[in-house]
Amino acid sequence: MDAIGGPHGTVVAGFEPVRDAFVRNFSERGERGAAVTVYRDGRKVVDLWGGTKDVDGETPWESGTAQVIRSATKGVAAAALLLLHQRGELDLDAPVGTYWPEFKARGKEGVLVRHVLAHRAGVPALDRPLTPAEALDPDLAAAVLAAQAPFWEPGTDHGYHAQTYSWLTGELVRRVTGKAVGEWIDAEIARPYGLGLWVGLPEAEAARAGRMGPIEPPPAAPGALRARPKRNVAQAYADPASLTRRAFGAIDPLPDENDPAYRAAALPASNGIATADGLARFYAALIGEVDGAARLFTPETVDAARTEASAGPDRVLVVPTRFGLGYMLHGGASPLLSPASFGHPGRGGALGFADPESGIAFGYVTNGMNKGVTADPRAQALVRALRQA
Repeated sequence: MDAIGGPHGTVVAGFEPVRDAFVRNFSERGERGAAVTVYRDGRKVVDLWGGTKDVDGETPWESGTAQVIRSATKGVAAAALLLLHQRGELDLDAPVGTYWPEFKARGKEGVLVRHVLAHRAGVPALDRPLTPAEALDPDLAAAVLAAQAPFWEPGTDHGYHAQTYSWLTGELVRRVTGKAVGEWIDAEIARPYGLGLWVGLPEAEAARAGRMGPIEPPPAAPGALRARPKRNVAQAYADPASLTRRAFGAIDPLPDENDPAYRAAALPASNGIATADGLARFYAALIGEVDGAARLFTPETVDAARTEASAGPDRVLVVPTRFGLGYMLHGGASPLLSPASFGHPGRGGALGFADPESGIAFGYVTNGMNKGVTADPRAQALVRALRQA
């Protein structure tokens, strides 16, 4: 990378492999603009950025540049519910209908709050997809989801709630606290801990966020093998009638993620916007003190987040997945630092996680969206380097 593109930032001695991997992501894996931050025991040890702010532009990425993190937002939404539980305001073993009576319709009386967090609620898709405008209306979207019949008996199996997780978690926060989910996250998590992270981007911060877009991986070297999705996975994404396509297509057509109106709305499954530091600092705050501020999660809440609640073949993602309460756990679908780690990837690139045993918290954001849902090769290269360091 050149002097304009970077990399810029700092790396504490011993973490140089992360810098090397970050540079190789640009030269070998098609990276356009990205940043990675790592905390250890509440202290920043890696803070790197490079490339361009916009995937299709020339303005350099700066230290405060933020990007849409897609499903990495789910880890922030999960924290809201777990904090409400930790404070005694939300019972994980209570039916969702206790707080949201309309949700009990059509066989969902037995859906518990913990089922929502573990992707066991049985409503990953909608009989009628919402338009982008409808999806951004929390009242309308919650009403449609409340009227939806489950696709399997709630609690008996798991399947990734790719889009509906927004309205499940958002409406629970609103019913319990009286506040919109983005406002609650800002007031209780983001501002107290100085996070560059928003679920509903304020107009005053809009200029910090770069444009995102798809990228194609560079051509494979002659003779190299390129991993291809298994046939059953490819078929699931190709079949319009599959639960996979219907779950990811619960908003149809997909919103323009660069649209200011989309970014200003609060969809806690998919449209969080964060700096790499904001995402890493969030996970650092979950597991320990940061700059003297008390940790967000008690040890008991950390255990709830990272104790396996769902495992095995995922009805939506098709491949085997592992979830704690609201967080993906280390496994083949989403390799993290160690079996103790918990976090969440974002489709196409972003990744945030914490590893309580090593005290590591990690955040990676990018403007170049790959086609994969989990285990992005750029993020994984950084995680491997971190493991090496």
